[in-house]
Amino acid sequence: MDEPISALLEVLRDYFDGLYDGDVDKLTGVFHERVRLFCPTDSELLEMDLPTYLEVVKNRPSSASRQDERFDRILEVSVPTPTTAHARVQCAYLPKRFTDDLTFVRTPAGWKIIAKVWHYELDG
Repeated sequence: MDEPISALLEVLRDYFDGLYDGDVDKLTGVFHERVRLFCPTDSELLEMDLPTYLEVVKNRPSSASRQDERFDRILEVSVPTPTTAHARVQCAYLPKRFTDDLTFVRTPAGWKIIAKVWHYELDG
C-alpha cells in the first residue's frame, strides 16, 4: 500500500476510535493544534477550536459506554500533494450520523487533521 495512504488510514483508525471511545488523548494525537472545526448543518455556522471540541467530547457519554453500534466508513482518501491530504468519512454519535470532510497536513509528527467540516442527519 502507498505509504501516505497507509499512514492516513492509521490516523483515521485513531480518529474513529477516539470518537467512539470518547478518548480525548487519542483525538489530540490526530488533530493539529491549530485545527478549525465547522458544522454548517444548523441555521448558524458552528465553529470550534481544538480545546472547545475536546471539551464537548470529554463531557458527553461515549458511544462505547452506551454500547452504540459503530458506523465508521471511509468514503474516500486522496493525497493531492506531498504535504496535504483529504478524507471523507462517516461515523455516528447516535442519534446523529455524520459525514466528515477532513483536511490533513503533513507535519514532522506525521499527518494531522488541520480542518474538519461535518454535516449530520438525525437517525430515524
